[in-house]
Amino acid sequence: MRDDFAYVDELVPGIRWDAKYATADNFTGAPVDGYLSGRVVGTRTLCAALLAAQGKAEAMGLGLLVWDAYRPQRAVDRFREWTELPEDGRTKARHYPNIDKTEMFAKGYVIAKSGHSRGGTVDLTLCDPATGEPVPMGGGYDLMDEVSHHGAVGITEIEARNRSRLRSLMESCGFRAYEYEWWHYTLKDEPYPDTYFDFPVT
Repeated sequence: MRDDFAYVDELVPGIRWDAKYATADNFTGAPVDGYLSGRVVGTRTLCAALLAAQGKAEAMGLGLLVWDAYRPQRAVDRFREWTELPEDGRTKARHYPNIDKTEMFAKGYVIAKSGHSRGGTVDLTLCDPATGEPVPMGGGYDLMDEVSHHGAVGITEIEARNRSRLRSLMESCGFRAYEYEWWHYTLKDEPYPDTYFDFPVT
């Protein structure tokens, strides 16, 4: 791993993580290329911003649960290959119930050159600090649907409030939101805005 990248949990005490792409519990239904360990990695700049965010979450009686940060370019390439495979239906109901898998890139849910591969983007939610249980957000991680958009209709008042709390917290710590995914935040001042890395997560 590069010297300017680190395991998030080592630099952000108390943060919780669940590295979905290192397991079969993701929209492809299998561990993804480049994820050889169930750890989450990010730039040291990202980790410093997450440390500030974790502190603010703790002040609210909450914690942060991270699903992904740095993502090897080979993983993004694998996503593209997977969308071109025949539909087997195994993950459709949970992750993309109202679109075809071939539409994921066109609709902006997956991007060929992702901020994740620059090490400056994180996927996360608020959680109970004692149990790690995510708070209600009105749709799960990687649900590729309009209900995942910021300002989506059809979610409860509590879910909308939780999304707003997460967004306010993250923006106050130097992140910007992605309108299509309530869980996705990118540093406003990325250390590598034009570099896409491909070293594996080990």
